[in-house]
Amino acid sequence: MHSITLINGDGIGPEVIKSAVRIIDIFKLPIVWETFEAGKEYFENTGLLLQDGLLDNIQKNKIVLKGPTETPVAGGFRSINVLLRKEFKTYANIRPVKSMAGIKSNYDNLDLVVIRENTEDLYAGIEYMASADVAQSIKIISREASEKICTYAFEYAKANNRKKVTVVHKANIMKLTDGLFLDTFRKISKLYPEISPDEKIVDNMCMQLVMNPNQFDVIVAPNLYGDIISDLCSGLTGGLGLASSSNIGDEVRIYEAVHGSAPDIAGLDISNPTAVILSSAMMLSDMGYRKESEKIVNAVIKTVSDPKFHTRDLGGTADRLKFTDAVISNL
Repeated sequence: MHSITLINGDGIGPEVIKSAVRIIDIFKLPIVWETFEAGKEYFENTGLLLQDGLLDNIQKNKIVLKGPTETPVAGGFRSINVLLRKEFKTYANIRPVKSMAGIKSNYDNLDLVVIRENTEDLYAGIEYMASADVAQSIKIISREASEKICTYAFEYAKANNRKKVTVVHKANIMKLTDGLFLDTFRKISKLYPEISPDEKIVDNMCMQLVMNPNQFDVIVAPNLYGDIISDLCSGLTGGLGLASSSNIGDEVRIYEAVHGSAPDIAGLDISNPTAVILSSAMMLSDMGYRKESEKIVNAVIKTVSDPKFHTRDLGGTADRLKFTDAVISNL
Protein backbone atom coordinates (compact mmCIF):
# COMPACT_ATOMS: atom_id res chain seq x y z
CA MET A 1 0.00 0.00 0.00
CA HIS A 2 1.28 3.47 -0.97
CA SER A 3 0.35 6.45 1.20
CA ILE A 4 0.51 9.75 -0.69
CA THR A 5 0.40 13.18 0.92
CA LEU A 6 -2.24 15.29 -0.82
CA ILE A 7 -2.12 19.10 -0.51
CA ASN A 8 -5.21 20.86 -1.86
CA GLY A 9 -3.69 24.33 -2.06
CA ASP A 10 -5.41 27.65 -2.77
CA GLY A 11 -7.95 28.91 -5.29
CA ILE A 12 -8.55 26.31 -7.97
CA GLY A 13 -6.16 23.91 -6.24
CA PRO A 14 -8.84 21.71 -4.61
CA GLU A 15 -10.74 21.50 -7.92
CA VAL A 16 -7.85 20.36 -10.09
CA ILE A 17 -6.57 18.01 -7.38
CA LYS A 18 -10.05 16.46 -7.26
CA SER A 19 -9.87 15.72 -11.01
CA ALA A 20 -6.46 14.06 -10.73
CA VAL A 21 -7.48 11.91 -7.76
CA ARG A 22 -10.72 10.88 -9.45
CA ILE A 23 -8.81 9.67 -12.52
CA ILE A 24 -6.18 7.76 -10.55
CA ASP A 25 -8.81 6.11 -8.35
CA ILE A 26 -10.34 4.48 -11.43
CA PHE A 27 -7.36 2.13 -11.60
CA LYS A 28 -8.00 0.90 -8.04
CA LEU A 29 -4.30 0.99 -7.20
CA PRO A 30 -3.12 0.30 -3.64
CA ILE A 31 -2.98 4.02 -2.85
CA VAL A 32 -4.16 5.84 0.27
CA TRP A 33 -4.59 9.63 0.06
CA GLU A 34 -3.68 11.55 3.23
CA THR A 35 -5.01 15.09 2.79
CA PHE A 36 -3.57 18.27 4.31
CA GLU A 37 -4.06 21.99 3.87
CA ALA A 38 -1.47 24.69 3.21
CA GLY A 39 -1.39 28.11 1.63
CA LYS A 40 -2.80 31.61 1.83
CA GLU A 41 -6.39 30.60 2.53
CA TYR A 42 -5.35 28.24 5.32
CA PHE A 43 -3.12 30.99 6.75
CA GLU A 44 -5.98 33.51 6.73
CA ASN A 45 -8.26 31.04 8.53
CA THR A 46 -5.81 29.66 11.08
CA GLY A 47 -2.70 31.85 11.22
CA LEU A 48 -0.65 28.84 10.07
CA LEU A 49 0.98 28.33 6.67
CA LEU A 50 0.94 24.55 6.96
CA GLN A 51 -1.50 22.26 8.71
CA ASP A 52 -0.07 20.61 11.81
CA GLY A 53 1.49 17.27 10.96
CA LEU A 54 2.02 18.02 7.27
CA LEU A 55 5.83 18.02 7.32
CA ASP A 56 5.92 14.81 9.37
CA ASN A 57 3.45 13.21 6.95
CA ILE A 58 5.61 14.12 3.97
CA GLN A 59 8.68 12.73 5.71
CA LYS A 60 6.78 9.48 6.28
CA ASN A 61 5.19 9.09 2.86
CA LYS A 62 8.01 10.55 0.68
CA ILE A 63 5.51 11.30 -2.14
CA VAL A 64 3.39 14.46 -2.44
CA LEU A 65 0.72 15.52 -4.94
CA LYS A 66 0.20 19.26 -4.50
CA GLY A 67 -2.22 21.87 -5.77
CA PRO A 68 -1.10 25.46 -6.44
CA THR A 69 -0.58 27.72 -3.43
CA GLU A 70 -0.67 31.51 -3.53
CA THR A 71 2.36 33.61 -2.56
CA PRO A 72 1.94 37.31 -1.67
CA VAL A 73 3.84 39.75 -3.90
CA ALA A 74 6.38 42.18 -2.37
CA GLY A 75 5.55 41.31 1.20
CA GLY A 76 3.87 38.75 3.42
CA PHE A 77 5.03 35.17 3.88
CA ARG A 78 7.56 33.40 1.68
CA SER A 79 6.60 30.86 -0.97
CA ILE A 80 5.33 27.55 0.39
CA ASN A 81 6.80 25.88 -2.69
CA VAL A 82 10.25 27.18 -1.80
CA LEU A 83 9.70 26.24 1.84
CA LEU A 84 8.91 22.62 0.96
CA ARG A 85 11.74 22.36 -1.55
CA LYS A 86 14.27 23.59 1.01
CA GLU A 87 12.82 21.53 3.86
CA PHE A 88 13.03 18.26 1.91
CA LYS A 89 16.00 19.17 -0.30
CA THR A 90 14.16 18.50 -3.56
CA TYR A 91 17.10 19.74 -5.57
CA ALA A 92 15.82 19.04 -9.11
CA ASN A 93 12.74 20.52 -10.74
CA ILE A 94 11.72 18.60 -13.87
CA ARG A 95 9.54 20.30 -16.50
CA PRO A 96 8.71 18.29 -19.64
CA VAL A 97 7.77 20.46 -22.63
CA LYS A 98 5.92 18.65 -25.40
CA SER A 99 3.65 19.73 -28.25
CA MET A 100 0.07 18.46 -28.22
CA ALA A 101 -2.17 18.02 -31.24
CA GLY A 102 -5.12 20.39 -31.16
CA ILE A 103 -3.27 23.13 -29.28
CA LYS A 104 -2.47 26.27 -31.25
CA SER A 105 1.29 26.70 -31.45
CA ASN A 106 3.96 27.93 -33.84
CA TYR A 107 6.07 24.85 -33.12
CA ASP A 108 5.44 21.25 -34.15
CA ASN A 109 6.91 18.13 -32.58
CA LEU A 110 8.55 20.03 -29.74
CA ASP A 111 9.90 17.64 -27.12
CA LEU A 112 12.39 18.93 -24.57
CA VAL A 113 12.91 18.87 -20.80
CA VAL A 114 13.98 21.72 -18.52
CA ILE A 115 15.89 20.61 -15.41
CA ARG A 116 16.26 23.40 -12.86
CA GLU A 117 18.38 23.53 -9.74
CA ASN A 118 15.84 23.97 -6.97
CA THR A 119 17.54 24.91 -3.69
CA GLU A 120 19.82 27.92 -4.03
CA ASP A 121 20.71 30.85 -6.34
CA LEU A 122 18.75 34.06 -5.61
CA TYR A 123 15.84 31.90 -4.45
CA ALA A 124 17.74 31.16 -1.26
CA GLY A 125 15.93 34.31 -0.14
CA ILE A 126 18.94 35.91 1.56
CA GLU A 127 18.20 39.60 1.24
CA TYR A 128 18.31 42.67 3.41
CA MET A 129 18.19 46.46 3.39
CA ALA A 130 21.73 47.78 3.14
CA SER A 131 20.34 51.24 3.81
CA ALA A 132 16.96 52.91 3.75
CA ASP A 133 17.17 53.17 -0.03
CA VAL A 134 19.24 50.13 -1.04
CA ALA A 135 18.05 46.50 -0.97
CA GLN A 136 20.50 43.66 -1.53
CA SER A 137 19.98 40.00 -2.39
CA ILE A 138 22.72 37.37 -2.24
CA LYS A 139 23.14 34.84 -5.05
CA ILE A 140 24.31 31.47 -3.76
CA ILE A 141 25.86 28.92 -6.14
CA SER A 142 27.69 25.99 -4.57
CA ARG A 143 29.81 23.34 -6.25
CA GLU A 144 27.94 20.59 -4.41
CA ALA A 145 24.51 21.67 -5.65
CA SER A 146 25.86 22.35 -9.15
CA GLU A 147 27.42 18.88 -9.36
CA LYS A 148 24.19 17.30 -8.17
CA ILE A 149 21.92 19.01 -10.70
CA CYS A 150 24.32 18.64 -13.64
CA THR A 151 24.79 14.94 -12.87
CA TYR A 152 21.02 14.53 -12.66
CA ALA A 153 20.61 16.20 -16.07
CA PHE A 154 23.10 13.89 -17.75
CA GLU A 155 21.71 10.83 -15.99
CA TYR A 156 18.21 11.84 -17.09
CA ALA A 157 19.41 12.24 -20.68
CA LYS A 158 21.12 8.85 -20.56
CA ALA A 159 18.08 7.07 -19.07
CA ASN A 160 15.67 8.64 -21.57
CA ASN A 161 17.80 8.23 -24.68
CA ARG A 162 18.33 11.95 -25.16
CA LYS A 163 21.39 13.14 -27.03
CA LYS A 164 22.23 16.67 -25.85
CA VAL A 165 22.32 18.65 -22.60
CA THR A 166 22.41 22.45 -22.78
CA VAL A 167 23.57 24.50 -19.79
CA VAL A 168 22.18 28.03 -19.32
CA HIS A 169 24.36 30.67 -17.62
CA LYS A 170 25.50 34.29 -17.50
CA ALA A 171 29.14 33.54 -16.72
CA ASN A 172 30.32 36.35 -18.98
CA ILE A 173 29.05 38.79 -16.33
CA MET A 174 28.71 36.77 -13.11
CA LYS A 175 32.10 35.16 -13.45
CA LEU A 176 32.25 33.60 -9.97
CA THR A 177 28.71 32.30 -9.36
CA ASP A 178 27.62 31.38 -12.88
CA GLY A 179 31.26 30.66 -13.66
CA LEU A 180 31.24 27.98 -10.97
CA PHE A 181 28.03 26.47 -12.34
CA LEU A 182 29.42 26.42 -15.89
CA ASP A 183 32.78 24.98 -14.82
CA THR A 184 30.98 22.21 -12.92
CA PHE A 185 28.84 21.43 -15.97
CA ARG A 186 31.94 21.12 -18.16
CA LYS A 187 33.59 18.70 -15.73
CA ILE A 188 30.46 16.55 -15.36
CA SER A 189 29.91 16.46 -19.13
CA LYS A 190 33.25 14.70 -19.61
CA LEU A 191 31.86 11.70 -17.69
CA TYR A 192 29.18 11.26 -20.38
CA PRO A 193 31.00 11.22 -23.74
CA GLU A 194 27.94 9.73 -25.48
CA ILE A 195 25.91 12.90 -24.74
CA SER A 196 26.67 16.18 -26.49
CA PRO A 197 27.25 19.15 -24.13
CA ASP A 198 26.03 22.59 -25.19
CA GLU A 199 26.38 26.05 -23.60
CA LYS A 200 24.11 29.08 -23.95
CA ILE A 201 24.17 32.50 -22.29
CA VAL A 202 20.71 33.05 -20.82
CA ASP A 203 19.64 36.01 -22.99
CA ASN A 204 20.72 34.22 -26.16
CA MET A 205 18.99 31.09 -24.87
CA CYS A 206 15.67 32.90 -24.64
CA MET A 207 16.03 34.16 -28.20
CA GLN A 208 17.01 30.71 -29.49
CA LEU A 209 14.03 29.11 -27.74
CA VAL A 210 11.65 31.47 -29.52
CA MET A 211 13.34 31.14 -32.91
CA ASN A 212 14.14 27.41 -32.98
CA PRO A 213 13.27 25.46 -29.82
CA ASN A 214 13.59 22.11 -31.62
CA GLN A 215 17.37 22.39 -31.44
CA PHE A 216 17.22 21.66 -27.69
CA ASP A 217 16.81 18.35 -25.90
CA VAL A 218 17.62 18.57 -22.17
CA ILE A 219 18.22 21.99 -20.61
CA VAL A 220 19.88 22.42 -17.19
CA ALA A 221 20.00 25.76 -15.39
CA PRO A 222 20.43 27.46 -12.03
CA ASN A 223 17.25 28.23 -10.12
CA LEU A 224 16.29 31.68 -11.44
CA TYR A 225 17.08 31.07 -15.12
CA GLY A 226 15.43 27.67 -14.96
CA ASP A 227 12.25 29.18 -13.51
CA ILE A 228 12.01 31.79 -16.27
CA ILE A 229 12.95 29.45 -19.10
CA SER A 230 10.57 26.69 -18.03
CA ASP A 231 7.64 29.11 -18.12
CA LEU A 232 8.80 30.44 -21.48
CA CYS A 233 8.86 26.88 -22.81
CA SER A 234 5.37 26.25 -21.47
CA GLY A 235 4.22 29.21 -23.54
CA LEU A 236 5.61 27.56 -26.66
CA THR A 237 3.28 24.59 -26.25
CA GLY A 238 0.04 26.11 -25.00
CA GLY A 239 0.63 27.69 -21.62
CA LEU A 240 0.97 26.83 -17.95
CA GLY A 241 -2.40 25.06 -17.92
CA LEU A 242 -0.72 22.15 -19.71
CA ALA A 243 2.61 22.16 -17.84
CA SER A 244 3.45 19.31 -15.47
CA SER A 245 6.36 19.23 -13.05
CA SER A 246 8.09 17.24 -10.35
CA ASN A 247 10.51 18.24 -7.58
CA ILE A 248 12.99 15.45 -6.95
CA GLY A 249 15.04 14.91 -3.81
CA ASP A 250 17.10 12.01 -2.53
CA GLU A 251 14.10 10.89 -0.44
CA VAL A 252 11.05 13.08 -1.09
CA ARG A 253 9.31 13.80 -4.40
CA ILE A 254 6.72 16.55 -4.85
CA TYR A 255 4.48 16.61 -7.93
CA GLU A 256 2.53 19.75 -8.73
CA ALA A 257 1.03 21.93 -11.41
CA VAL A 258 3.18 24.98 -12.04
CA HIS A 259 0.37 27.44 -12.72
CA GLY A 260 -1.01 29.79 -10.09
CA SER A 261 -4.04 29.40 -7.87
CA ALA A 262 -6.26 31.62 -10.08
CA PRO A 263 -8.44 32.93 -7.24
CA ASP A 264 -10.59 34.90 -9.71
CA ILE A 265 -12.11 31.67 -11.08
CA ALA A 266 -11.97 29.53 -7.94
CA GLY A 267 -15.22 27.72 -7.23
CA LEU A 268 -16.59 28.20 -10.75
CA ASP A 269 -15.33 24.81 -11.98
CA ILE A 270 -14.01 26.31 -15.22
CA SER A 271 -10.35 25.58 -14.45
CA ASN A 272 -8.12 23.43 -16.62
CA PRO A 273 -6.93 20.37 -14.63
CA THR A 274 -4.50 19.14 -17.31
CA ALA A 275 -1.30 20.25 -15.58
CA VAL A 276 -2.00 18.51 -12.28
CA ILE A 277 -3.36 15.42 -14.07
CA LEU A 278 -0.11 15.14 -16.06
CA SER A 279 1.90 15.77 -12.90
CA SER A 280 0.04 12.92 -11.21
CA ALA A 281 0.89 10.73 -14.21
CA MET A 282 4.58 11.55 -13.68
CA MET A 283 4.12 10.52 -10.06
CA LEU A 284 2.57 7.17 -11.00
CA SER A 285 5.38 6.46 -13.45
CA ASP A 286 8.03 7.15 -10.81
CA MET A 287 6.13 4.88 -8.42
CA GLY A 288 6.35 2.02 -10.94
CA TYR A 289 2.81 2.31 -12.35
CA ARG A 290 4.06 3.05 -15.85
CA LYS A 291 1.18 1.40 -17.69
CA GLU A 292 -1.39 3.44 -15.79
CA SER A 293 0.68 6.60 -16.24
CA GLU A 294 0.89 6.07 -19.99
CA LYS A 295 -2.86 5.53 -20.21
CA ILE A 296 -3.53 8.81 -18.42
CA VAL A 297 -1.12 10.75 -20.63
CA ASN A 298 -2.61 9.28 -23.81
CA ALA A 299 -6.14 10.01 -22.59
CA VAL A 300 -5.22 13.63 -21.89
CA ILE A 301 -3.58 14.00 -25.31
CA LYS A 302 -6.67 12.58 -27.01
CA THR A 303 -8.98 14.85 -25.01
CA VAL A 304 -6.95 17.98 -25.70
CA SER A 305 -6.90 17.19 -29.43
CA ASP A 306 -10.67 17.77 -29.57
CA PRO A 307 -11.57 21.50 -29.41
CA LYS A 308 -14.95 20.81 -27.83
CA PHE A 309 -13.14 19.80 -24.65
CA HIS A 310 -10.90 22.88 -24.54
CA THR A 311 -11.23 24.89 -21.33
CA ARG A 312 -11.30 28.68 -21.37
CA ASP A 313 -7.54 29.12 -21.05
CA LEU A 314 -7.25 27.15 -24.30
CA GLY A 315 -9.88 29.25 -26.07
CA GLY A 316 -12.80 26.88 -25.50
CA THR A 317 -15.90 26.72 -23.32
CA ALA A 318 -15.60 23.31 -21.61
CA ASP A 319 -15.60 23.29 -17.83
CA ARG A 320 -13.44 21.20 -15.53
CA LEU A 321 -16.03 18.45 -15.09
CA LYS A 322 -16.61 18.06 -18.84
CA PHE A 323 -12.87 17.88 -19.44
CA THR A 324 -12.32 15.34 -16.64
CA ASP A 325 -15.22 13.17 -17.86
CA ALA A 326 -13.68 13.18 -21.34
CA VAL A 327 -10.28 12.09 -20.03
CA ILE A 328 -11.93 9.24 -18.12
CA SER A 329 -13.90 8.25 -21.24
CA ASN A 330 -10.65 8.22 -23.25
CA LEU A 331 -8.85 5.95 -20.79
